[in-house]
Amino acid sequence: MTFSKTGLVAVSLAALVASGCSTSRFSSMDDQQPAPLEAAPAGKVTGNQLPPPASPGTTDPSQFPTAPANTQVASLPPDGAAPAGASDVTAASVAGVWNVSVSGQSCKVATPQTKFGAGFRAGPLHCPAPIDGIKSWNVAGKQLTLYDESGGALARLYSSGGSKFDGQTSNGQPISLTR
Repeated sequence: MTFSKTGLVAVSLAALVASGCSTSRFSSMDDQQPAPLEAAPAGKVTGNQLPPPASPGTTDPSQFPTAPANTQVASLPPDGAAPAGASDVTAASVAGVWNVSVSGQSCKVATPQTKFGAGFRAGPLHCPAPIDGIKSWNVAGKQLTLYDESGGALARLYSSGGSKFDGQTSNGQPISLTR
């Protein structure tokens, strides 16, 4: 009996194909199912009534600490010019969280360097009017300006050295920012 090379290859391939179809390597996986997962623990959900929202522009002065009696705020020149000794202000020097004092009431204002409108976003934290309406801030030369939602100036401040700004709100109230 003589086999040709082509015949031998054909028989070998047929044997390989037939043996590959009958393998049992993967048959054991078909019978295995993953174990079911346990349910996540469920806690008890409770509900409480929220207090009614405060009307815009109204605050309860009793919830804000008052500034110390010896706090002094520098007054601005009546023509809006920078006070003597005011230094140039940069956005990096303003970015952060400030303690704000407005006419004896205290709060905080966050001033991140997140672009917003013509300046940067601002976030008042439990501030009295008009500072509760701050939405953005920007610097120009020696002046820091705080803006409302429509882009109107709420306050103009100047550096008083170190980490302090003093100025006035648009309605003439003294305002001070410190860290």
